[in-house]
Amino acid sequence: MKIDKLHYISQQPENGSHFTAIKSALDAGCKWIQLRVKFQPYDSILDDAIKISELCREYEAKLIVNDHPEIALKAGAYGLHLGLQDMPIAQARQIVGQQMIIGGTANTFEHIQQRVAEGADYIGLGPFRFTKTKQKLSPILGIEGYQSIMQKVHDAGITVPIIAIGGILPEDVTPIVKAGLYGVAVSGAITYATEPAKTVTQLYGHLNATQLIED
Repeated sequence: MKIDKLHYISQQPENGSHFTAIKSALDAGCKWIQLRVKFQPYDSILDDAIKISELCREYEAKLIVNDHPEIALKAGAYGLHLGLQDMPIAQARQIVGQQMIIGGTANTFEHIQQRVAEGADYIGLGPFRFTKTKQKLSPILGIEGYQSIMQKVHDAGITVPIIAIGGILPEDVTPIVKAGLYGVAVSGAITYATEPAKTVTQLYGHLNATQLIED
């Protein structure tokens, strides 16, 4: 089960929709898309998820649905992502089955231990810095927070891929991966980029170059 190192988390731009933002990210080269829709009716999110799932298949990309296991299942998504206040992973697993990957959010080392015990396939650790896309923001970690947590992860022998999230820019990627994280999740850095394809290439470049150094 291969987890991409670059995750795009959807947000609705002022002059567009989650669909148009995701299509732009796919055109730019993103291969791992998380549909994250808040404060919309269930049926509306399901309609979006079905259309976006078809779109992702056309681009040979993976769709992850945030928060809603039933929608992930009905839309034929590749995976599901659950926040700390969402349904427990074990309960969601009963809905989506054993094949669908499930990611979980974490803010502390204890959260990471919890997610590993729950059977998460990957973990989103953050926020790295302040971000407007999140209503109830957990304590900001910064690079020092990542270094401290990832040292504990290393000492505990935890190998689940951990993805940095929260206000990340291309120039943040190298120090983040050097701190021991597997990859990054970005939203605004791609949604509002003047040249999205250039930004995505730059992000993958930093991720892969840092990995080569690590190897």
